[in-house]
Amino acid sequence: MAVVPYKNDVAGKKLQVARMFDTISGNYDFLNHFLSFGIDIHWRKKAVKMLVKDQPKLILDVATGTGDFALEALSLKPSKIIGVDISEGMLEVGRKKMKEKGVSEIVEMRTGDSENLPFQENMFDAIIVAFGVRNFEDLRKGLGEMLRVLKPGGRVVILEFSKPVSFWFKPLYSFYFRFITPTIGKLFSKDSHAYTYLPESVNAFPDGKDFTRILDELGYKNTSCKPLTFGISSLYSGTK
Repeated sequence: MAVVPYKNDVAGKKLQVARMFDTISGNYDFLNHFLSFGIDIHWRKKAVKMLVKDQPKLILDVATGTGDFALEALSLKPSKIIGVDISEGMLEVGRKKMKEKGVSEIVEMRTGDSENLPFQENMFDAIIVAFGVRNFEDLRKGLGEMLRVLKPGGRVVILEFSKPVSFWFKPLYSFYFRFITPTIGKLFSKDSHAYTYLPESVNAFPDGKDFTRILDELGYKNTSCKPLTFGISSLYSGTK
């Protein structure tokens, strides 16, 4: 059974996730950085470094949200970054950020379903995703769509939360994620369900080798997984 934000809602996961992000979009960036102590910024920088040698010119940012990963990817000097997301609320915040930073011509923010990408096959030099794949209603379909629109030889880089395995760090992380995160999220967010859904969705996500196995089965090559910050998140990569 899929983990969803609103357990008493009959709507599917995709619609619930879109509604959730629409609701929290105004405070999303602040809470993201606050709850992670700013480490999420460092994680994105490490993810982007994996693409330096590839020098991608056309990049797709799946589940772009407010565009933080797309902004970090500008350091690669691409000619174009297209960010897609199902939440108009998040995209609206992202478009304002791009305009304020003067990069709207390079970074385009589009409404789009990650599981039905509106692009032709073999289009993008690289695809990036930060904290988005665990929100897919159909994980395999979304990852398959990414592979379809990726050019042969292109690389996908995925940043996602994972479950720490360290015997001393795991209980600390579990307490923070299960109790502190939802409490702070409830204080600053309009949606008390959003930051309860976060630890539940991470716990249900097939991380580490389980995730790279899925990538392998779908046809990705040279897959890898690198745990970050005691395994709080993981950096995955694969090529077509």
